[in-house]
Amino acid sequence: MNINSANPPLVMVHGWGGSHQETWQKSGVEQLLTESGRTVIGVDLLGHGTAAKPHDPAAYSDISEPIRTAIGARSSTVDAVGFSLGAIALLHAATVNPNYFRRLMLVGIGNGVLDEHDPSETQRIVGGIEGTSATDDVLARQFGNYAKKTSNDPSALKAVLLRPRSKPFEPKDLKTISARVSVVIGDRDFVLPADRLIESFENCELTILKNCDHFATPENFGFIDRLLEFFGAE
Repeated sequence: MNINSANPPLVMVHGWGGSHQETWQKSGVEQLLTESGRTVIGVDLLGHGTAAKPHDPAAYSDISEPIRTAIGARSSTVDAVGFSLGAIALLHAATVNPNYFRRLMLVGIGNGVLDEHDPSETQRIVGGIEGTSATDDVLARQFGNYAKKTSNDPSALKAVLLRPRSKPFEPKDLKTISARVSVVIGDRDFVLPADRLIESFENCELTILKNCDHFATPENFGFIDRLLEFFGAE
């Protein structure tokens, strides 16, 4: 694939426990984009899909490194969409280089990315993976089931969660991002609210999907319609 072609490619990044194939190809989203003439760069984050799956949390300290490697030394901007952890990784890449992206769609993240990391929440999800979470903790068990899907390595995914955390994103840094930003969240997503995140960007639009939770977002028809509209692939 020649990612330095004249047509700006679209970088697609999955969420925690997913992969490019599981999140963007099986649903047919990538096919819709390629049929419209878009060139797609699929990224598997470390610990996921076809990427290496180390069990040492320290290996995941630079969450956006696979994205920056995939983009390479381009002289022009690219477009990008990321879901959940993929959105966080894209946001990290954009703070490393505020001019990486022309259009940036962040899916399934909210104000939490601006706040200090809460280790107790991480341990809650780890409990879901290890099968030690409370029987009534539906969210932890959802994450646990997600980690145990075919082709996943639960130990690697646990290491992703336990990775060294850098400081939260700061509004002053997000203001420097030159991209037009679209944030998309389901109205039943646990990451809500997102008002402070939206206000942190210089140019940002918010789309709320009706009757949609976090895990269902990438296959939601409203999300797919917004994706095609935002990236001019209708």
